[in-house]
Amino acid sequence: MTIFILSFILWAILHSLTADARVKAWVHRQLGERAHAGLYRLGYNLFALISILPVLWALWTQVPDTLLWRLPSPFDWLALFVQLVGLLGLLTALLQTDIWEFIGLRQAVNYFTGKEHLLPPPKLVTGGMYAFVRHPLYFFSLLILWPTPVMTLQTLILNVMATLYLWAGSRVEEKRLTAVFGDAYLRYKEQVPGLLPIKLPHL
Repeated sequence: MTIFILSFILWAILHSLTADARVKAWVHRQLGERAHAGLYRLGYNLFALISILPVLWALWTQVPDTLLWRLPSPFDWLALFVQLVGLLGLLTALLQTDIWEFIGLRQAVNYFTGKEHLLPPPKLVTGGMYAFVRHPLYFFSLLILWPTPVMTLQTLILNVMATLYLWAGSRVEEKRLTAVFGDAYLRYKEQVPGLLPIKLPHL
């Protein structure tokens, strides 16, 4: 358990540092404007993915897979239905946005193929699922994670980690969108809930 806790803390620190504006500014100075715009987001996502692997290894090898609960019928089917709603909602939200830009792959491809413009002008999406919640990709991911019919200690810890990650990601995304869209995003932020489809402080 100790190895897992230490590896998770280290990952959280590294992840926070790579999202920090000062680190981004330093990378920008080292790479230059075009390379930074073309490669940083993909690099950030790849680093987050690769660096989480030792944490998952520690979770699966250091934390016992103890059964916490198993939902009886018909509640297990209800939980699966909610997960299905989450999956369909996630796919719908993905169709509304450019997932390849979100990952950073589009910018990288345009950079390496020498295109003059790495991305089209940014557009603030506020309709469809984005009229329901500001971060539908994260919200529907939570609907897939939590209503599981069978919950073990490993699954619970993994879900908590993923939830914290999504919450932190939403904070980073909020700052980026505010910097890009300014008052338009602030007005949208006032009108639409953030991570959950209900108005709560700081969400």
